[in-house]
Amino acid sequence: MQSVIVWVAALAIAFGGARYFRHESDLKPAIVTPQMNVHRELSGDLAARFYRVTHGAVDARTLPHPKLIALTFDDGPYPIFTPLLLDELRAMRVPATFFLIGRDALEWPGITRAVEADGNEIADHTFSHPDLDKETPAQVRMEIIRGRNALWSLVHDPSVRDLMRPPHGRYTPQTLRVAQQLGYRVVLWTDDSGDWRTMTPAQIQANLLGRASAPDLVLLHSGKLATIQALPEVVARFRKAGYTFVTAGELLRQVQPAAINHPRHFSV
Repeated sequence: MQSVIVWVAALAIAFGGARYFRHESDLKPAIVTPQMNVHRELSGDLAARFYRVTHGAVDARTLPHPKLIALTFDDGPYPIFTPLLLDELRAMRVPATFFLIGRDALEWPGITRAVEADGNEIADHTFSHPDLDKETPAQVRMEIIRGRNALWSLVHDPSVRDLMRPPHGRYTPQTLRVAQQLGYRVVLWTDDSGDWRTMTPAQIQANLLGRASAPDLVLLHSGKLATIQALPEVVARFRKAGYTFVTAGELLRQVQPAAINHPRHFSV
């Protein structure tokens, strides 16, 4: 058995896929589609890792990696920061994807509708923002459905019924299977701004510009003033580097999931 593991590890390095041998908790796909085999893509067992080494890395290298970037904003809407964020995005002519909390959307229906009216995309971030890795499958299902229904009562963006993001990016294989059964694509990220912590605009800019990828799915939060202040420089630098800003849904229409899950990383 030990010789088999050594052989597979050597094959992984040969294919440039040593990263597939990390612990299961370190494996974070940016996109999980309803058709994806969750066990094969996330499990740490030998058979699953062997499959990823011999298929995933090779397939990703043969795919186009266009310079598309999707800014995604979690949480809210918020009564002050979200309108300020919408003003900034409108001024820069940048569409974005908002993963809204159903409970908060019901509390601020006018702001929720303004997000859609500005041409942004709205997607499901559950109803009450729990840690889904601590919830039963039935609870996960209810959170997603209640979030969807709350948002759908206010707006009619098809992405409400198609795209979801687990709060804090926390999930288990069971979480993903529930979302798949409901027909959702689970959207995580390739580029974490780190703005969920207390950060300055310059720190947020450094994170995003230094960890860019092609294509790029960026994690941001709509309740942060520093994030809004950081955006003009971030947008300007990405545009200068040849990127086009799109919503997460548009990114998924133009790019295959394998290219998003295995993007090309570099600094902008």
